[in-house]
Amino acid sequence: MLGIEFPELIVITVVALLVIGPEHLPKVARTMGHLWGRAQRYINGIKTDISRDMALEELRQLQEKTKQEVGTFEQSMKEAAHEWENEVKEFERDANATLQQNSPTELPGQSIQTDNPPKGAMNEELPPEQAAAPEQKNTQKS
Repeated sequence: MLGIEFPELIVITVVALLVIGPEHLPKVARTMGHLWGRAQRYINGIKTDISRDMALEELRQLQEKTKQEVGTFEQSMKEAAHEWENEVKEFERDANATLQQNSPTELPGQSIQTDNPPKGAMNEELPPEQAAAPEQKNTQKS
């Protein structure tokens, strides 16, 4: 990690043994191990925080990009709906104009009444069961 090889480690151990002494060396080594572990955990925590922040920033950018794309899509859909609505209105105007040209006295939804009923409509007599059936239906609804 730091580029310390085995011969360098032996030299450091011999110097530490001479300076610290054999009685205190195990306690100092244990303390150094704890400090080294804390430093590694601290560095790993910082790395994790940095990577989490980077991922969060990427997600925010993705969210903004998605919002822009959704806004663009909404706008295009509104424009398409508006165009479609205009086409429907134009079609209705054309249809109404055509109807007015063909029968100017007749309004949409009205039927033309004639004085001559269809042949056989008035001359045909219904059997008594069928003639009474509509009256029975009206009495049942009341």
